[in-house]
Amino acid sequence: MSYMLLILEPHGQRADRGRDAGEQVYERMLQFGAELQSRGQLLASQSLSGRSSRVQKRDGSLSITDGPFAESKELVGGFFLLDVPTREAALEIAARCPAAEWATIEVRGVGPCFEDAL
Repeated sequence: MSYMLLILEPHGQRADRGRDAGEQVYERMLQFGAELQSRGQLLASQSLSGRSSRVQKRDGSLSITDGPFAESKELVGGFFLLDVPTREAALEIAARCPAAEWATIEVRGVGPCFEDAL
């Protein structure tokens, strides 16, 4: 089954950390991803920029809002898409993720949206 680990970072954390420390934690994340890939558990991973926009279309009217968003305390800083047999396996991997030291790792199953309605 597929699970997504979403890396939820506090706003401003990257700027506070600075470039040198940022490069060090990024290298740790790359090593973590390489380990998952060598085990055949990684489907995809990517770091995401802090810049975001929200797009909505309601009653034919398009709205695009650029962030940061005041109601949000965190930004989605990246993700790992895993192929593991159980939720427990995904949680174990999330616990080993270096980002758990400075961010929150949200674990979600990946599948058709109608399955949550059941």
